[in-house]
Amino acid sequence: MSDTNELVQRYLAAWNETDAAARQAVLEEILAEDAVYTDPLVSVRGRAGLDATIAAVQAQFGGLVFSLGGAVDAHHDIARFTWHLGPEGAEPVAVGFDVAVIGADGRISQVLGFLDQVPAQA
Repeated sequence: MSDTNELVQRYLAAWNETDAAARQAVLEEILAEDAVYTDPLVSVRGRAGLDATIAAVQAQFGGLVFSLGGAVDAHHDIARFTWHLGPEGAEPVAVGFDVAVIGADGRISQVLGFLDQVPAQA
């Protein structure tokens, strides 16, 4: 399970990486080429699609960081985890829950995201 924990940590690191080239390198390392990401606001396929999604989230929530909200729970090729988005070391403004499917190559092939707490619209 430590490999799964590391994979999830690298996945969250991709969401925090603001340098586009560095983020794309992390996504290439951890994400299957045709991976699917789906949450209530977006559904994309492929590394480029997730990269664009991450860039849009960073533009909307600049200065906030994603962190693991608890232990990663995993079995077989599936991992679930809670994440927080907020100022580093402070209360999160958003909380979510993701389920990641890990392919035979050890890369994430699918992420199903759920939003548990979202910021109030301004």
